[in-house]
Amino acid sequence: MNALNVSIVTFALIFASALVGMRVRIAMSEDNLREEVRDVIKLSTGLIGTMAALVLGLLIASAKGTYDTKSAQVRQITSDIILIDLELERYGPEARNSRIALREAVPPLIGQIWHEGDRAKMSAYSATAEGQDLVRSIQQLQPDNDSKHALQEQLLGTVANLAQARLSLFTESNDGIPAPFLVILIFWLAIIFASFGLLVRPEHARHSRIVVVTFFVGALSVASAIFLILEMGRPFDGLMQISSDGPRQALAALDR
Repeated sequence: MNALNVSIVTFALIFASALVGMRVRIAMSEDNLREEVRDVIKLSTGLIGTMAALVLGLLIASAKGTYDTKSAQVRQITSDIILIDLELERYGPEARNSRIALREAVPPLIGQIWHEGDRAKMSAYSATAEGQDLVRSIQQLQPDNDSKHALQEQLLGTVANLAQARLSLFTESNDGIPAPFLVILIFWLAIIFASFGLLVRPEHARHSRIVVVTFFVGALSVASAIFLILEMGRPFDGLMQISSDGPRQALAALDR
């Protein structure tokens, strides 16, 4: 189930809980909700609301951190691609085949990264054939002086850094909120809104549209927060996906 569907279900459950709470309040007598009973409901709702607010805040911070980390890894990959080309250019004409191999390795790399967000197509990690050809071509360089030998070692180190960033993206591509955790959070939120509806006085519940509109806006806001969390947790295949313009522009620069 994608982020939008989860958010719609969350909104429906929370809003329906508030309406059910209002209907139950209308059906109950005033004796069933005496002042001390209302106080207990308020205290319990406050406790659950505090826990839910803390969890939502932590989830948003965690999702934002994940999004920023993956954005930084993409930028690292982009800079490594450009750096490898510059180092190959410094190496000299002997590295021409390696530069061609680099240009051929970038498009499959971009395709892999931006398709791993589709969990239905996930498979075991494997380096692209073009990437392996690039590594072999660099290893097969035969430096004839200390400067070129050091440059070859530097090239292999840069390629290793790129591969490490790439592998980190792959291992983190399946990260997300565990389903039981999300179910419990939505359950807490539904309880909170049901208690809000339960505390609405019968005369207000029957005649005031403002109460319903308030519940609607509140449920929509909470569902939007859930949507934001889920979207930022999957930054390569959602509405908030990280742009692939950086690596593609680096590839375009290589072709000049």
